[in-house]
Amino acid sequence: MQADFEYEPARDASGCQLSVTVLADRDHVRAEMREDALAAGFRLRECGSLEEYAQGPLAALGDLVLVDCAEASADALALLSRLDMRGGKAGAQLVVSTTMGALDDVFGCFSMSAPQILVDPARAERVIAIGRVLARIPNLRLREMGEEDRLMLLRLTEQVGRIAERLERLSPGQREGGGAFRLETPAPGWRSEGHDYVMAGKDERPRLPDAATIRKLIKARQARTRFFDAELFADPAWDILLDLAAARAERKQVCVTSLCIAAGVPATTALRWIGQMVEADLLVRVSDPHDRRRAYIALADETADALARYFAAVGAGELAVV
Repeated sequence: MQADFEYEPARDASGCQLSVTVLADRDHVRAEMREDALAAGFRLRECGSLEEYAQGPLAALGDLVLVDCAEASADALALLSRLDMRGGKAGAQLVVSTTMGALDDVFGCFSMSAPQILVDPARAERVIAIGRVLARIPNLRLREMGEEDRLMLLRLTEQVGRIAERLERLSPGQREGGGAFRLETPAPGWRSEGHDYVMAGKDERPRLPDAATIRKLIKARQARTRFFDAELFADPAWDILLDLAAARAERKQVCVTSLCIAAGVPATTALRWIGQMVEADLLVRVSDPHDRRRAYIALADETADALARYFAAVGAGELAVV
């Protein structure tokens, strides 16, 4: 679909138009990403399949790199790892779409570029991801438009508003005034309310409950969805913490796909929560020592200690629902 209005070219601080690299093996997805990026004001630097890009001459990346990787082949993963390294060094912003089946392998490829990862996204989700990139560009504005253009923009804005309302319901951790895409998580300097968080001595530190107790709490939380709409109880941050606490007690590693399922929200939403919780030092990314292409998620030690204190304070063994 070709929009009937245009954005001014997206420019950097020096006035140069921002460029985009579009890589996708699926023809229709590549065409959509190309069209949406051009409509958003980016100049097309390169557009092709992952294989074509990998076999072609080494070229500079665009300021925005849109990638669709539906299958985690060895060649595709090798290319993603190279894009991560190059994007991280060049400061390019990556938006990577993939499937739930390929998520673990794709996630493991990225450690330097902090991409937006979308799982089985609709076209609207890709447009929203491009919008997040544009939101970081100062003084971006629409050109002068005619009345027909303005009506088209109004209709599109209303559609995005409806999408935002749905995302608000999926992410109840957001706060008033935060917008549809602002997830509220503690900043790295977070302290518990009323007093500074202080690590106790080794002998005074409570331990996490045993795994069976935590799993019982998780099972009780999940049982509510048999009687009520699951969206009423969506609390991805807490569900993520509980799942990782149980895994820590079991001495098991947790892959990102498993954690997305445990979060109880769409995988793309869960990935944003995981990313922000890693940035807030609540969680840590752990590389697989036997396979550098794989990565796991775990509780930070300070987070595990805080959870242990919480469970000790509320009496986890006596709780039926949290």
